[in-house]
Amino acid sequence: MDITKKTKIEQYLQGPLKAMILLVPVDILFLWIDIRCGLILGLVLIVYLLLQFFLYSSSRKEIVKECMNFVFEQGQVQNYLIHELPVPYALLDGDGMIIWSNVAFQKIAGDNRGKSLQQIFPNLNRNLLPSDVNHTISHIEYEKKDKDEKKQKLFYKVELNRIRVEDFSGEQDDICSQQMLRDNCLIAAYFFDQTLLKKYMEQNENQRMVIGLIYIDNYDEILDDIDEVKHSMLIAVADRKINKFVQNVSGIVKRTERDKYFVVFEQKYLDKMKANKFSILDEIKTINLGNSMHITLSISLGINGNTYQENYESACTGMDLALGRGGDQVVIKDGEDISYYGGNCEVMERTTRVKARVKAHALKELLESKENVVIMAHKIPDPDAMGAAIGLYRLGLSLGRKAHIVMNEMTISVRSMLEELLESGNYDKDMFINNEKAIEITDDNTLLIVVDVNHASYTECEKLLSQTRTTVILDHHRKNKNMIKNPVLSYVEPYASSTCEMVAEILQYVESKPKLEPMEANAMYYGMLVDTDNFVNKTGVRTFEAAAYLKRSGADLVKVRKMSRETMDTYRIRAKAISEAEILYGEFAIATLVGIGVDSPTVIGAQVANELLDIKGIRASFVLTGVRERVYISARSIDEINVQKIMEEFGGGGHLTVAGAQLVDVSLDEAKMIIRETLRILKGKGEI
Repeated sequence: MDITKKTKIEQYLQGPLKAMILLVPVDILFLWIDIRCGLILGLVLIVYLLLQFFLYSSSRKEIVKECMNFVFEQGQVQNYLIHELPVPYALLDGDGMIIWSNVAFQKIAGDNRGKSLQQIFPNLNRNLLPSDVNHTISHIEYEKKDKDEKKQKLFYKVELNRIRVEDFSGEQDDICSQQMLRDNCLIAAYFFDQTLLKKYMEQNENQRMVIGLIYIDNYDEILDDIDEVKHSMLIAVADRKINKFVQNVSGIVKRTERDKYFVVFEQKYLDKMKANKFSILDEIKTINLGNSMHITLSISLGINGNTYQENYESACTGMDLALGRGGDQVVIKDGEDISYYGGNCEVMERTTRVKARVKAHALKELLESKENVVIMAHKIPDPDAMGAAIGLYRLGLSLGRKAHIVMNEMTISVRSMLEELLESGNYDKDMFINNEKAIEITDDNTLLIVVDVNHASYTECEKLLSQTRTTVILDHHRKNKNMIKNPVLSYVEPYASSTCEMVAEILQYVESKPKLEPMEANAMYYGMLVDTDNFVNKTGVRTFEAAAYLKRSGADLVKVRKMSRETMDTYRIRAKAISEAEILYGEFAIATLVGIGVDSPTVIGAQVANELLDIKGIRASFVLTGVRERVYISARSIDEINVQKIMEEFGGGGHLTVAGAQLVDVSLDEAKMIIRETLRILKGKGEI
């Protein structure tokens, strides 16, 4: 028995004896008042004292015995309760060996004394309870066979508690006392069954509603492509396929406009759709009623929002991304996470110019509302970026605005065109400014126009994006989740061959009809020439119409050709990279290029990537250009491989056949290994 408790019981038994100390002064008082009364009281006190001594001596052992019996019975009850506790419970030694367990634990793990806890539950080991921690919580999955030998998945929350036993008495005769004293600690493991909770959570997750939007990308173009009598039949077939696709997942689909659908279905069917890679994207292309082009769909899904409204807003944002990336794909937006599926079809050129006209009018109004205009492209600007910037510079001047182009480095690919402009004497000295000057002059009264890039970190001066609230984006690369946030005007058209083509169209639709100088027309024509690889890649009717406009504006093809000439050193660098290219799987070409000390290394890398495609059997090429702490990747394909999806693995983007990305703080050899591993994984999944 506890010494403290024993002392308290003795104090209780000795209480009447101690009360005699108070009665003796009373007896003396009585003797002083009346001798006879005092003697009588004294006699009574003596008898009372003798009686108390007798009772104390005779009952002390019995009371202590009763207390000991109570303590023993209480311990037995506690042991029984722990043994029969419905919560699985086990005691482990310092090495994780089971030294005792209750009935509930034995039901799930069998006879287990002397076994390691990790043998039964591989996810649990001593490392889950470090020496400096006394309590941990883990969640595990455990497979148990039932009576019919069927496996049953159980989920447990496991709490591990360290029990210090250095103060335990050596008088204990418990079966584990010696082990406890040797290891100086025990570990108590509690298993809380969360199988039912997990089941309800999964049911709740599966029953959450997915809000979706489905758009027919080329509705007008496809109707113009077939006879009028087949219009209704074509739309009916497409409508039936879309309805069947949604009904297969017990969803609801409602046609809101002639080419738009609203979709709702349970989230449990989303994995099935992903496994089938959204087969509707390919099924819709099989419709053929005499049309020469395929019907394509853009699908966006909003999931895991706190409300249906949030899911709908996510779906709308996802649709903007899907359309901005050229359509023919699925975008799933889960909060800040975005997933892409499909996108394996080349973007079709839009025949209508309504959008270009609307964007031109909006850009003109923005230019007229600001005093200054700052035009910015991507780092290491190429001819397309500079050509588009020069075209917009002319637009700003025609509207009476002070314009500047941000450029920190004049690379060899744009040097000839820019030197011609600067030497002409027709332009202000501050036509081109560096980052420091741009930051100094950019404020809320400045219109910032970003060309040929929509990825914030790829811009020439990312800080400018936060210097003004009025940002415009003009780009022909597909959008991604890292796109510049909250532009007041975004004109991103993946169908366009180049940004110069887009700017040429805008200049034609501005009411003031700005007149391009021949040198400016040359710069824009050169930009188109480089981005289309001499009008071979991504060229359409509108590309040649934009080229015709530039020719009418005074573009001199001889001067443009002179701009594109290169030095012998550049030619040798390109030839060396091609000769040392590695062929992977007999269909992927990987080349490296050291860009330090080389003018326009990324342009050379792009040229190498284009030339590697001329080798028979090569389906895609990847050229890695090392420039200081970055590695620039130029990826190209002809039509079979979607290099844009591959580049998105590294945070980049582009088009189906032309894409790029940047890797930071890696060497060329490390970047090459990363490309190899990525191609191996994607090829193993059958995605390329």
